[in-house]
Amino acid sequence: MNSYVVALTGGIAAGKSAVTRRFAALGVPVHDADVAAREVVAPGSEGLAAVVAAFGDEVLDAEGRLDRPAMRRRVFADPAARRTLEGIIHPRVRHWLHERALADTTPYCLLAIPLLAENIVRYRWVDRVLLVDAPAELQLARLIARDGVDEALARRMLEQQARREERLTLAHDVIDNSGDEAALDTAVAKLHQRYLALAADR
Repeated sequence: MNSYVVALTGGIAAGKSAVTRRFAALGVPVHDADVAAREVVAPGSEGLAAVVAAFGDEVLDAEGRLDRPAMRRRVFADPAARRTLEGIIHPRVRHWLHERALADTTPYCLLAIPLLAENIVRYRWVDRVLLVDAPAELQLARLIARDGVDEALARRMLEQQARREERLTLAHDVIDNSGDEAALDTAVAKLHQRYLALAADR
């Protein structure tokens, strides 16, 4: 790698996007696994063809794109379906992220990977892990407000992610995002300087 690679993670609705926006504003390249997950199943892609082969044409919307809300409801209700979908998407997402990290020439880059703890053995090549942390009940409230899902589905979504303790064990750095979003400015600025120093010392 030319760049020092920081993997940012956190539970669903912990506030990862609010943090990555601040790093991006400082000129740090941010490569997002959620963006990758959309690109690898874009219309005409090999990934979308594999999803259709596994689940049928009913997973497509009227424009021939993956019907993501319908797919989400299906996989969170069916663990076997979820494993099948992840087996198609996750390897392609890892490749997408790795290629972009390899191409970076800045002092450091950020990879936003929500499911890092669940797939850490596949990401041993990253240099450092940053966790965006928030209490579970706050995540639940944010998720319901953000996605318009009911509480039962929101709780299932939270339960199917790695436990908070697992993420904390992996993390070199932690940003507490349980308070006012403006507090993130100071936390990100401090970490930015730390990562620049780590990149220079490598």
